[in-house]
Amino acid sequence: MIRKILQLIEKNRRFLVASHRNPDGDAIASTLALGNALREMGKEVTTYNADPVPLSLSFLPGTDSMRHELEEDQFFFDVGFILDSGDLSRAGEHLAKVCRTLVNIDHHRNSEIFCEVNFLDPGASATGTLIYRLLKSLPGYRFTAEVASCIYTAILADTGAFRFGNTDGESFRIASEMLETGIDPAEIASQFYENQEARGLRLLARALSSLKVSEDGRVASVVVTLEEMKQTATGPVHTDGFINYPRSIRGVDVALLFRQEGDRLFKVGFRSRKGIDVGRVAQELGGGGHTNASGASLEGTLEDVERIVLEHVREELASVK
Repeated sequence: MIRKILQLIEKNRRFLVASHRNPDGDAIASTLALGNALREMGKEVTTYNADPVPLSLSFLPGTDSMRHELEEDQFFFDVGFILDSGDLSRAGEHLAKVCRTLVNIDHHRNSEIFCEVNFLDPGASATGTLIYRLLKSLPGYRFTAEVASCIYTAILADTGAFRFGNTDGESFRIASEMLETGIDPAEIASQFYENQEARGLRLLARALSSLKVSEDGRVASVVVTLEEMKQTATGPVHTDGFINYPRSIRGVDVALLFRQEGDRLFKVGFRSRKGIDVGRVAQELGGGGHTNASGASLEGTLEDVERIVLEHVREELASVK
């Protein structure tokens, strides 16, 4: 599969690199890593995401040129890379209309085969890992600090600073190689984890006030409503990382974040300890993701959604001996 992608890079000139809406660290950093690398090769590149780049990622090289709108009559690309998205709808169905060939690069285990070329590995710690493998396979390619900082950030983000269960030897080996380019890991960590807006913390305070812990102490959840986001002038991007707070409680095996997206629509984030498959839970509810980190969208009142989700979570917990 890598060979097919390398052939596409060699034979074509105009490239689009895009990732999913409400982007996280892996999505943005992977997009910029590949986009920057292609530009270094002399290619014409447009990087795209339907939503703004989170402030915590604005330090990455290339964010200032990322587009958030594409008009079909103005753009046409030889190849479009769809990264970290699972299915095309998460990045934008319209992207298929502006690209002659689509390439899907993803590490989610339930990623759909929606492109002509699909480079998938659910065992990879991040999509940034797959971008590293791809670039590493290019004859004579040498990682610059600009590309290395993006790959390092992608892996840092999706492994939770090398704390989550998806952290593996490859993660550390790639990180070590990226450091050899001269990037500063302390500065990257500071920019990524210590670059919040005050309004984001105000929203966090409201979310934490909603904290619930199950009677057995194994499940904890927080809620973010549309009204709370309106009152604090925030949005979904400001909720990134909120789920780590209930996850950090001693004895909690599954953490949940209920984020309201409409009058009767909630996005549910799942995080779990090793051995508990919330990816399966999310898939049962129409979503997907990884074994220990996943998400799904459910319709209904908050009470109904909480009840349904907790029923599925308890079934998963009961199956784990």
